[in-house]
Amino acid sequence: MKPHSLAAAILAAAATAASASAPADPAQRPLIATYDAAAVTQRCEEGIAHAKALIAAMEAKKGDAGFLDEWNRIQVAMEDVVNPIYLMGSVHPDKAVRDAADPCLTKYTTLSTELMQSEKLFARAKAVKPGNAHQAKLKKDLIEGFEDTGVALPPEKRKRAKEIFDRLEEIRQAYDKAVREDPAKVVVTPAEMEGMPEAYVKAQEGKKNAEGNYALGLDYPTWVPFMANARSEEARKRYWLAKQREGGAGNLGRLDEIFRLRKELAGLYGLPSFAHYTLRRRMVENPETVAKFLGDVKAAVTELEKKDVAELRAEKAKSLGRPVAEVALNRWDVAYWQEQVRKTRYAIDQEKLRKYFPTGKAVDFTLELSQTLYGVKFAERKVPVWHPDVRYFDVTDAKTGAFLSGFYLDLFPREGKYNHAAAFPVRGVSTLARRTPISVLVTNFDRQGLDHREMETLLHEFGHVLHGVLSRTTYNSHAGTSTPRDFVEAPSQMFEEWVRREQPLSLFAKVCPECPRLTKEEIARLEAARRYGQGLRYARQWLYAAYDMALSTDPQPAMALWKKMESATPLGHVEGTMFPASFSHIAAHYASGYYGYMWSEVLALDMLSKFRKDMLDPKVGHFYRDTILAQGGQVEPAAMVRKFLGREPSSKAFFAEITGKR
Repeated sequence: MKPHSLAAAILAAAATAASASAPADPAQRPLIATYDAAAVTQRCEEGIAHAKALIAAMEAKKGDAGFLDEWNRIQVAMEDVVNPIYLMGSVHPDKAVRDAADPCLTKYTTLSTELMQSEKLFARAKAVKPGNAHQAKLKKDLIEGFEDTGVALPPEKRKRAKEIFDRLEEIRQAYDKAVREDPAKVVVTPAEMEGMPEAYVKAQEGKKNAEGNYALGLDYPTWVPFMANARSEEARKRYWLAKQREGGAGNLGRLDEIFRLRKELAGLYGLPSFAHYTLRRRMVENPETVAKFLGDVKAAVTELEKKDVAELRAEKAKSLGRPVAEVALNRWDVAYWQEQVRKTRYAIDQEKLRKYFPTGKAVDFTLELSQTLYGVKFAERKVPVWHPDVRYFDVTDAKTGAFLSGFYLDLFPREGKYNHAAAFPVRGVSTLARRTPISVLVTNFDRQGLDHREMETLLHEFGHVLHGVLSRTTYNSHAGTSTPRDFVEAPSQMFEEWVRREQPLSLFAKVCPECPRLTKEEIARLEAARRYGQGLRYARQWLYAAYDMALSTDPQPAMALWKKMESATPLGHVEGTMFPASFSHIAAHYASGYYGYMWSEVLALDMLSKFRKDMLDPKVGHFYRDTILAQGGQVEPAAMVRKFLGREPSSKAFFAEITGKR
């Protein structure tokens, strides 16, 4: 997943408190400031005061002269404060710092809304006479942003829109915090660790309680391997149930309020739903297009899902030595029995793959791969960081040696840290301002090694980093991943493929000669194992997207709707669970947009066709860098994809993928 900055129409990319010019020497290198709690508050207040002064100066002028340059400066000024603080609120090891970030983000949401509701600035934006395509795109985006924030509404409706935006940010913060800081632990006996790899058990030794049992948290590096390997169904059930309650009942109420407010917001514009309000600015343009797309997905995977469930149920029955009719397949069984099938049918054991992908070497492989394809060089530098685990790299152009950008890696779990995997765009590029970008990769990986799924995650999220740090947009508003939500995942989804193919995987020997090598036959079996269970996987993705669209179209109690929709699936709904309490995507930036994961995958798999002849072809890689990654949001996605492919996009590869036929 990829979190975006607040008020995406305004804070499009990323930030630091450092110099905006490309560094001639390390002393000028832009870096992310490391704050204590008091510094967060002080920096926030100073930043707001500075931004308000800039806004006042902009409002004092009339006409379009210099407006786009002024807009660029206010963007830079605001993101230089809010984006580093947003990051610190998600990853800083000191809870006081994380807590100090929240009120600052609320204040910046208020300021962002006030900026976008300025009638004087709206008039200046409308008066702009674009001198080129990038200026025309920025003008279009600004006018839509102003309108979407309520500047053209009557005063009372405009006031209510501002109240809604402020309240939505308050609820989002509370929702995310409840998930991030959920204290739940699941107690597992040593006997219930049967089936777990020795390295996993050893890593949990520090989590033993006074009785000698293990107290396991809800973080993914602990939870995912347990669900796939633990033989005790009872233990898996306890752990699965705990994970499905993550965030707590309070988040269900928050989600209900979020969707009620979004519906009200759309109504202020005379629109029938929040889906209509949001999608009119996306590639799909309207809810009807999404409905048709999701309908096609459902038709493709419905029978496959049933087949997958029946197969896993038969596998469980066979193992238990009982008739299939007497055996139920439960949700906490799925990952375990899928793993057993992969082990027996394809001879693939994900845990054993960790020795093939030691975490440090997996990072080295990802960097080597990116350098090979995109004509860049990465150099690790020692800089101030917020935790000893964090690493920093300069990015330079391989041909010219010019400094391009920088990125940080924060790879391992710790208490209170953002507990998924994401790229945080912390400083957005602007060639106009000679401003270089910075992104931060945040994950929660096993320190010893990655399985193949985690390797895919690493490439996926680093794909977002590349989208940020290789961006070369004129204006900050268009930097990096500031593209429509239904395109933004495409570059990252495409990049996953490089860890599935023999040719790019051969680069692993370059960074780790001592590591075991996957043979051609093993890679083929690994790919067959990955495609196993596509019916269940994409049926679940359909459910998430359809649930999001249902709430965005006709708000109703979130838990009741989820229960109804999940109950209609072959595996049904488990009483006492509350998955929506931790469905952070739709509580924040993927509202009316979860379909975008699959919509983006259509484009990702189609763009992949350009690399069919040679996955390491630097000519194609450079063309992709220039055509897609460098353009950020300053070119419409459809136009970028057409230019890269040399034709109209096709969904053929996507539907082959979701039905296991690609």
